[in-house]
Amino acid sequence: MDGTASVSENELLFEELVRSVHDCAPIEVLELADRYGEQIGLSGITLHLVDLQQRLLIPLTGGPALDVDATVAGEAYRSETLRLVEDDGELSLWLPLRDGADRMGVLHVRTPLLDEPTLRRCQALASLLTLTVTSKRAYSDTYVLRTRTRPVELRTEMLRAFLPPRTLGTSRGVSTAVLEPAYELGGDAFDHSITQDVLHASILDAMGHDLASGLTASVAMAGARGARRNGADLGELTTSVEQALVDWLPERFCTGVFTTLNLSTGEFSWVNCAHPAPLLLRRGRLLEDALERDPEVPLGIGDVLAAEPRAVHRIQLEPGDRVLLYTDGVTEAHDSEGRMFGPERFADFVIRATAADEPAPETLRRLVHAIHDHQHGNFTDDATIMLLEWHPDGDVVPRPRRG
Repeated sequence: MDGTASVSENELLFEELVRSVHDCAPIEVLELADRYGEQIGLSGITLHLVDLQQRLLIPLTGGPALDVDATVAGEAYRSETLRLVEDDGELSLWLPLRDGADRMGVLHVRTPLLDEPTLRRCQALASLLTLTVTSKRAYSDTYVLRTRTRPVELRTEMLRAFLPPRTLGTSRGVSTAVLEPAYELGGDAFDHSITQDVLHASILDAMGHDLASGLTASVAMAGARGARRNGADLGELTTSVEQALVDWLPERFCTGVFTTLNLSTGEFSWVNCAHPAPLLLRRGRLLEDALERDPEVPLGIGDVLAAEPRAVHRIQLEPGDRVLLYTDGVTEAHDSEGRMFGPERFADFVIRATAADEPAPETLRRLVHAIHDHQHGNFTDDATIMLLEWHPDGDVVPRPRRG
């Protein structure tokens, strides 16, 4: 059977593939996909997942890794759009793999021709493989092993077990985050979730850079999630985190910012617990001190529980606004001569990327690499960045481009 098969025959083949993947081991799924491709006239089907630092695209079935910054495959990943290249009389398609808003990697497919039905089948295959990887990596280490280039430390393994996907969102709002050093995280963490029309996001920086620091951040995340899932508002959520730290880790503390963004109205609310103030970017410029408020003490100091509740601040966002949350390891990153990366360079980087209409996850990927390069990879503190954006009218769907 080839690409001239009837629509109904191709549909039956795809339905059989969908049924079969449920009982397959992680790598067997790709073998099934390859056999399906042969039956409908496709070849060279390979799935590449991005590594932990988003520098390489690693083929799951073996072969050389591809540079995210210097290949057609990387261009598809960075831009989140299809790339098409003529190769030895055939067409090579590179399709981005996304679990919702979260970028996972790319799918490569070769085809002698590309008409609308063939493109739809390639896109359906990419969607199926994305969902399959997302499902199977929850209980298999296969994909994790492929996407790590070296072992992680114990405290990092613990923290990463708690972290959500790097990016989530809807057509009206996105939250995306990055962390470094990827393999030696200490006490930084982030969390985000969507409940109906509300985007929840938080960032944490625990005291120290050891196993206890990772445990502190993990307890704080668990306290926030438990409160959020019980319907707590921001003030109640912060109190729950405070109580969890006082009860279980009385000698430890952390700073943090807990936020909500109403995706329908654009109301942004936050509680700042002795953390660097969020930054607000609007119409291509930084609004100086827009989110600066009176400082408060860190989380985990027992005397605070008996004092006044933490202040919940609110501001009305405008469509297209971006909010940056970060830990001090970002702006205080310094080179060999002691020059700080600094908040001005930090904000300017995001402003320039926004002007270039760059996707938010790609902006943070490049930004954290710039911080890494600024201090030659020698992180003396964790560097974590979150970027929230509100666009109530939805996104413009990018069109496929020819490479």
